[in-house]
Amino acid sequence: MKLTPLQKRAARKARNQTGLDMNLVSLIDVFTILIFFLLSNSTEIDILPSNKAVMLPESVAETSPRETLMVLVSASEIIVGSKVVASVPEVMASSEDLIAPLHAELVAQQANRKPVQTDDPAKLAQSQAITILGDKAIPYQLLRKVMTTCASANFTNVSFAVRQKVGAAS
Repeated sequence: MKLTPLQKRAARKARNQTGLDMNLVSLIDVFTILIFFLLSNSTEIDILPSNKAVMLPESVAETSPRETLMVLVSASEIIVGSKVVASVPEVMASSEDLIAPLHAELVAQQANRKPVQTDDPAKLAQSQAITILGDKAIPYQLLRKVMTTCASANFTNVSFAVRQKVGAAS
């Protein structure tokens, strides 16, 4: 079977024409850099945006933290979640152990949570759990006032956030 000149031309054109070729090398490079960036920065996750002002004490404990309500106590303010509830100078000037704005916020937070109807003591303790992120330089009197206020708001399972000591002996 002999091809016509038009068919020969179409065959030559199809033979010399290359399909769309996509260069994947640069795309793979971008994804490699992105993965490296995400992995290198994934260890520095901030719990609260203003926790740079709080230097947590160090500990050798290896227990991982639980998901609880958090109270941040810095040298200048007391924060529940992301809301500033009291200033430390005002709290220290007061002679009362109960911090009224903190108590009101904790009661509001407790009311917003769904009630736990269980006989399991572990689940009940988890519903009454709170974590205090206290600066290592705050006075004990302030910490005692915060703990007393938490207990009066029915948060009886109090934990303290610490940094894991680097090079701790196991």
